[in-house]
Amino acid sequence: MKNLSRVPMAKIGPLIGLGLGLGGLYYVAQNSYFIVEGGHKAIVYSRISGIKQKTYGEGIKIKIPWVEREVIYNARAVSKKFRAYTGSKDLQMIDVTINVLYKPEVDRLPDMYRELGTGFADTVLPSIATEVVKSVVAQFTASELITNRQMVSSKIRNRLVERSKDFGILLDNVSITHLSFGNEYSQAIEAKQVAQQEAERAKFIVDRARETKREIIAKAEGEKRAAMKFNEAVRADPEGNFLALRKIEAAKEIAAHLANGNNRIYLDSNGLLFNQLLVNTSKQI
Repeated sequence: MKNLSRVPMAKIGPLIGLGLGLGGLYYVAQNSYFIVEGGHKAIVYSRISGIKQKTYGEGIKIKIPWVEREVIYNARAVSKKFRAYTGSKDLQMIDVTINVLYKPEVDRLPDMYRELGTGFADTVLPSIATEVVKSVVAQFTASELITNRQMVSSKIRNRLVERSKDFGILLDNVSITHLSFGNEYSQAIEAKQVAQQEAERAKFIVDRARETKREIIAKAEGEKRAAMKFNEAVRADPEGNFLALRKIEAAKEIAAHLANGNNRIYLDSNGLLFNQLLVNTSKQI
């Protein structure tokens, strides 16, 4: 302090002025321009005249320090998802999620800043996206939303593009990324599938019963014809040769079963019906 008190005031004044001048020059140099990055646009707000209608592209731009300040917008397409839970034409609750690629309309940036600010997407898109999705989904039934998904997506896109254009927002793409139904509809679909399976099973049982009936009838008719043939053969053979032949065939069948069995059984000629052969032979003699 003693040393400073010895410095003449005449010498301190110019130093302070020089410092203030350098500081002013630095402030002017730092605030007399702004840079617009690639994929961005800018507008300028003036404390005197307000928002300028000119839109600035990429590069270094000049501005008046303190009087003017820049507002930079992202002009690239940005993706955003919106979800709506609404009812269909047949009163089924539908959960729909759409994905939107949006960007600002460059020529309308000054008006958008004046009316909506920099957060225009969060201000406008959620409300109009929900409104459009609900109005379009209400025109279709739950099954039509599945079979005509492309048509539903196209209607949502056209309506949303039309609505967002009023606010200076351009939409590059609108697509349905998720579509699901309420628990009541899922249970109804499951019950319908079970009913269809039961109907198919009942139809199969009926067809099988009809086929079995036809088989029984055909077998009965065959047995009837065989019995009639047998009776005709018996009547046409008064000597009993036909019956003797059938007895011999039965004896051969019994002998074959016994021979292939594990048990040992001893039968005489009467048990095997071979005596019939002897009786018939004796009658012929």
